[in-house]
Amino acid sequence: MIALLQRVTEASVQVDENITGEINQGILILLGVEKDDSQEQADRLIKRFLGYRIFPDKENKMNLSVTDINGGVLLVPQFTLAADTQKGMRPSFSRAAPPEQGKALFDYVVNQTKSQHSHVSTGLFGADMKVQLINDGPVTFWLQV
Repeated sequence: MIALLQRVTEASVQVDENITGEINQGILILLGVEKDDSQEQADRLIKRFLGYRIFPDKENKMNLSVTDINGGVLLVPQFTLAADTQKGMRPSFSRAAPPEQGKALFDYVVNQTKSQHSHVSTGLFGADMKVQLINDGPVTFWLQV
């Protein structure tokens, strides 16, 4: 399971001109699910991204998590993160989970995150989404479990 985590001052996702999710200060997570991923891996990833210390403290050091600042979490499914880009000029998606498995694990991550954090919004699995964000820093991390 792959999470591309970005610290943002604001972010939103639209489907068919309708906003499906938006946050102010917090983290935008683009989430990719691979074939062999499980709920146990999802649980470890959730613990990491909710506790990852990427926000500045009073001394301007990255010491605070999204939980510490009570920030927003915007979860957006993105199967292209599971692409194999090692050969050629066209990505292969052979490592990506099939749609049913990907949706089930994405939904699991959403539900578990909502049970642990109060400000959670999402994109829409399988939809053509338009994601807007203001990356703060820029601060971006690749988390993989």
